[in-house]
Amino acid sequence: MTTLLRTPAEWPSVLLRRGRHRARASAAADPAAALDAAVGAGAFEGLKRAVRDLGPAGTVAVVAASGLRGRGGAGFPTGDKWRAAAATEAPRRYVVANGYGADPAAFTDRALLEADPFAVLEGLAIAAFAIGATEAVIAVRAEDTELVGRLEGAVGAAEEAAFLGPDLLGSGHDVTVTVRPVQGAYMLGEETVLLKALEGRRGQPEQRPPYPTERGLFGMPTVVQNVQTLAAVPWIVVNGAAAYAKIGSKESPGTILVQVRGAERNGVAEVPLGTPLRDVVALGGAQGSGRKLKAVLVGGPSGGLLPPELLDTPYEFDALRAVGAHVGSGSVVVADDRACIVDLARLLTTFCATEACGKSIPCRIGTRRLVEIADRVVDGRPMPTDLQLLADTASDIVESGLCDHERLATLPLTSGMRYFRSELDDHLLRSTCPAGVCRPIAVPAGAAK
Repeated sequence: MTTLLRTPAEWPSVLLRRGRHRARASAAADPAAALDAAVGAGAFEGLKRAVRDLGPAGTVAVVAASGLRGRGGAGFPTGDKWRAAAATEAPRRYVVANGYGADPAAFTDRALLEADPFAVLEGLAIAAFAIGATEAVIAVRAEDTELVGRLEGAVGAAEEAAFLGPDLLGSGHDVTVTVRPVQGAYMLGEETVLLKALEGRRGQPEQRPPYPTERGLFGMPTVVQNVQTLAAVPWIVVNGAAAYAKIGSKESPGTILVQVRGAERNGVAEVPLGTPLRDVVALGGAQGSGRKLKAVLVGGPSGGLLPPELLDTPYEFDALRAVGAHVGSGSVVVADDRACIVDLARLLTTFCATEACGKSIPCRIGTRRLVEIADRVVDGRPMPTDLQLLADTASDIVESGLCDHERLATLPLTSGMRYFRSELDDHLLRSTCPAGVCRPIAVPAGAAK
């Protein structure tokens, strides 16, 4: 089970408000009893209000007015996505809940699905009702058989209680929910790759437009949302758009789950968007044993490496992008003075290059060129032009990449160049590693090939 970190009492809870107080083991053993407990705590009240009071258009309007942005990393306005899908003429529509959790070191989606699967199911049903979809899918990791079984039990219990299935709450609208275990890799965080995996096709991104809201799963209009986004919808429908907009920041309302790997503790926390990064890092404990905070990796393997001077940056979509990081998988990892930023950036870039699908040239070749440059620097074999070559290659990838995976794969190295230039120069110009990690071999200038 995923560890939930304790947060300050004044921080609001939207996503985990019920899950913290419910025995997760009983949810796995007895889905019907777990559903009864969730209903007693307010589950499916949002669905009732959407169906009986708001109607499809009214539901979309409330979600749009709340300012809810997708929690999958891109932060796209949820209301705009729903409107686009609802307005596209088609014989059928789909809603896909992405609970795959592509980042191997982040368990935010799993923590939510473990704690309160009914919040995700309710949000999924509301989204389907709002856009006129009759079929919905929850995508999760195939190897996580325990979670798959738990979700299938939750879906069955909700169908028995008529919260899912035919004639949804007497509305005449049918919503069939299917749990789909999928196998793949890091690229499944990209929505068009996930849709291809669900179709049984090779997982590679598609050129956009057209967007999935126009042509998605099996060529039909499809709304793809992270499970956190969907879990916030019932709260918004019950409490109103204005109440939700007051939580978090003006540009990014609401809360988000963050995987914190700190100096003392690791776990998942629900954090109001706009919270200073310093407060998020503090959830993982203070630096101990005289160690000094050196950098914070924000956004997962394709995230940015930020120095301590930027810890007052608000943890929200736009502010993080402005300093060279991103929300991404919701991962925040603390690195102390024992870490070599150059080596860490190389490892992250290697992971991103290995996980790249290779469909486009920037993806197939550009990311591997970045790794080659980083390898030379770490091994003490830099070429005189490597610094400029690194900057130029990263720029070319960003400007010509097909999807965000390859564009964001440049962040570890470019943020390292931006904020830790002196450490990079030590490797490039003096063949030394201040952290004592790389121990590069000194090579006479111009001798490297």
